[in-house]
Amino acid sequence: MECLKISLPAVDEVRKIIMDMEVMDMDHRIKPEKAYGYIGICSPISDETIEDMKKEVLKVEKVVKLLDGKELEIEVVEKDLELIPRYPHSVREMLEGKLTEEEFTTLRNAFDIIGRVVIVEIPEKLLKHKQLIGETTLEFTKRDSVYMKKSAIKGVTRVREIEFLCGKDNPITIHKEQKIRLKLDVSKVYFSPRLTSERKRIREICNDGENILDMFCGVGPFPIVIGSKNKVDITAVDINEIAIKYLKENIKLNKLESKINPICGDINKVADNQLAGEKFDRIIMNLPGTSYNFLDTAFNLIKDKGIIHYYEFAHSCDEGKEKLEKKAAFHNMHVKIEDCRKVRSTSPGMWQIAFDCRVFYD
Repeated sequence: MECLKISLPAVDEVRKIIMDMEVMDMDHRIKPEKAYGYIGICSPISDETIEDMKKEVLKVEKVVKLLDGKELEIEVVEKDLELIPRYPHSVREMLEGKLTEEEFTTLRNAFDIIGRVVIVEIPEKLLKHKQLIGETTLEFTKRDSVYMKKSAIKGVTRVREIEFLCGKDNPITIHKEQKIRLKLDVSKVYFSPRLTSERKRIREICNDGENILDMFCGVGPFPIVIGSKNKVDITAVDINEIAIKYLKENIKLNKLESKINPICGDINKVADNQLAGEKFDRIIMNLPGTSYNFLDTAFNLIKDKGIIHYYEFAHSCDEGKEKLEKKAAFHNMHVKIEDCRKVRSTSPGMWQIAFDCRVFYD
């Protein structure tokens, strides 16, 4: 079977990357052998993607230390791996034989778990089987409720339509991550459980004493995660009134009243009014579809040598880097991209990319 052959010190980091890409073969055990580890893959991985992996892995200090000057090796090879004996480990496996061969090839195995709620995406060709897929997902995940995506995320409030399939029809849940709790209604606010690692990463590079702005905070995942471990002042803004309502509940739920200031409104208007004259050490712009439209506001609010965490959907880091440099020049500033990383794959060749952008006044 096709595997990635990886220098042993880097196996765990590569495992995280290919799990996020949803190309790791979950049926077979990872096999350590001499100086290498072997991980099965269920989709082809290009040479370009492997080079991207190497760059990401070599940013991890522990891996570099363990390599001790040796070259990091990652390549696709053929290798027999041990099958993991266990109960059905995917919805796809549980549905095998219950759909036609053609239907089975279009079935998506990924879903989002938010607290006690599961949200699935079902291709149009399989909508006649939505109840079967929903009930199978409920059985597999052992959660309380299953909903189906009915639209893309849309509008200024970033909400998608969902349809109840089975279990308890209750879209309000409490999601747990990084030892914090987030209460939300999945039908009325935006939340992605797939950004757990990214939120942890930002938390770990924040410094005590910083004044931080989250321009599109939603129910507060970034502010709550950051505030749970750092002595900071966070201003959290969102245009969705329901998201701000839950943010206020989450601030109390996590006992962070002294650290987070919630504001409901359009960030451009908030910047001109409630935040007039204020400057921030760090600004989070997690609105990858339209973040660029708010960069002028971010540059007006950032301190000299402050950091903007800018997110966008792109094929590579070069696209966003050019945009940031041009926008900074317009404001008589310049930027240093301290980190650019692919957070998650959104479609073939397209990524949600995070830029850690330090801003300098000219």
